[in-house]
Order: sequence, then C-alpha cells, then structure tokens
Amino acid sequence: MHRHFKVFRIPVNKWTVPTAVLGGIVLIGALLLLMNYNHPYSEVVRQYYTTTPIIPDVKGRVIEVPIEPNRPIKAGDVLFKIDPKPFQDRVDGLAGELTAARKDLERAEDLYAKKLGSERDWDQALAKVENLEADLADAESDLAQTVVTAPSDGLVTQLALRPGMMALPLGMRPVMTFVQKQEGVFVGWFRQNSMLRLKKGDHAEVVLDALPGEILDADVDFIFLIIGEGQLQPGADFMRFSQQQAPGRVAVALRITDAAYQERRLPGGLYGQAAIYTEHFHHVGIMRKILLRMAAWMNYVFPLH
Repeated sequence: MHRHFKVFRIPVNKWTVPTAVLGGIVLIGALLLLMNYNHPYSEVVRQYYTTTPIIPDVKGRVIEVPIEPNRPIKAGDVLFKIDPKPFQDRVDGLAGELTAARKDLERAEDLYAKKLGSERDWDQALAKVENLEADLADAESDLAQTVVTAPSDGLVTQLALRPGMMALPLGMRPVMTFVQKQEGVFVGWFRQNSMLRLKKGDHAEVVLDALPGEILDADVDFIFLIIGEGQLQPGADFMRFSQQQAPGRVAVALRITDAAYQERRLPGGLYGQAAIYTEHFHHVGIMRKILLRMAAWMNYVFPLH
C-alpha cells in the first residue's frame, strides 16, 4: 500500500518528499524576502539629543554654583558665577580715566574754539575719549560675563564644578555640559536596499531595551539624505580603498507617537530596535510584527545586541 500526503493524497516517494521540502524552503524564502524588502527592520535604534558645552567667556575663579544636577533649569537661570572683583576694578578704573579724558576734551574744544589750541590737540583728546569708551564697553561686557546663565530650558546631569575652581575660556575644556530640553530624535539605521519602499509618514514600531515586552507606535519623520561613510573633508589625505569597504546605512528619524511613552520619564540616549511597515505587501508585515514582539519579550532576559 502506498503512503500519501493526507491533505492532497499525493504518494510519498523519492520525488514528492524532496519537492515538498524544496517548495517549503522556496515559499519561506520568498516570504522573508518580501518582508525584509517591504517591511525593513533595524537592530540599531538610538535616541539622540543635543548638548551644549558651557565655556566661560572670561577667566576667573568660581565663587558660586547655585544649580543642582538633574534638576530642570529655565533659560536665563544662573549656572555659576565668577569672582567679579578684578573685572569691576577694571571698569571703575576705566570709568575714572574716561571722566578725566572727557574734561580734557572739553578744554581742548574750548581752546580750539578760542584759537588758543591746535586742531591736533583736539583730535588727540577726542581719540583718547573714543578709545577709553571702547575699552570701558569691553570691560563692562567682561564683567557681565562673570555671571553665566543657561542658554535654554534643560538640565546639567554631571556637575563637577565647585566654588574655588578656576574657569577658563578654552574651547577644549568646558566647565559643564548643558542638556537641552527636548523630546530627542530616535534614529534607526536601515540597510540601503530598503530605501526604495520607505517614505515619510510610514507606520513604524519601536522596541526599547529599557521597556522590555512593550511595543511603541511611531512614524517615519524623515529620511536623512546623506550617508556618513561617503563624506569628504578638506585635508592632505587621499581616499583609500580600505576606508570605503563599509557600505554604511541610511539614517531614518522615527517619531514615537505612543502616549504611554510620552508620560514616562526615561533617560536620554535610549537604545533599541525598530521595524517600518510600508503599504506594499501589507499582510506580510504580520511576520515582522511577530518577530519584533519576540524581540521585545527577549529583552526581559538579555539585550539582543
């Protein structure tokens, strides 16, 4: 008696079994190809946020740091103060010199008007007044810079500055880093062969390591038009083949729309994974949804990276 496949009543022999196996492999492969091409996945998603290095415009000793780390700060709030005495002394000294110079200018004008003085003396007195006015304006500006304020709403998370420390106007040595108050942009790094299907507004889902088991709804906000690996900068070095072997990925900005996420207080710079669902072969996206949910639950055990 011949054995048959129960559903289709096809006899089991050396031809039908390999054909069935090969057909299954081809079918699964086709589904995976359609899924990867039309509903791409990125195992690398990162939240990016903007920071501002705080560098004083003047050199001086810090006398006060009234802020606390990780406390919200409003734009214009004082971050720290530098000892103003040396700067105030310079302002007072220049102000005194300017007062005397203006009197000399008045005398020079009066003598010139009475033809008892030369035009040269008048010009020199006027030039001295103008120079002192410029120097005084600079000194007053330096004095104002002894009070350093927040550039916008935000916070300082790692605060090591203390009274008594020296603050220097050096670009390479900021005294603190200010974190701007913002939602933060989530960027998924997708392979280049998925770009033909993506467009702004496509639905996406994001899985974060910080929220195991949760799926966050998102939208494609925009697609970066530049791949960093192709960047050229002025310099003496020539391009080399060894530097170009990494193809690079396309950065896609994702805007999380899930209300549950907006209500949470989470640290900036979160890491996770994401999938984007295009309008093409919509039903195949179910496979991607299942795989992404498996990844979300696996984060309870260990991160996937």
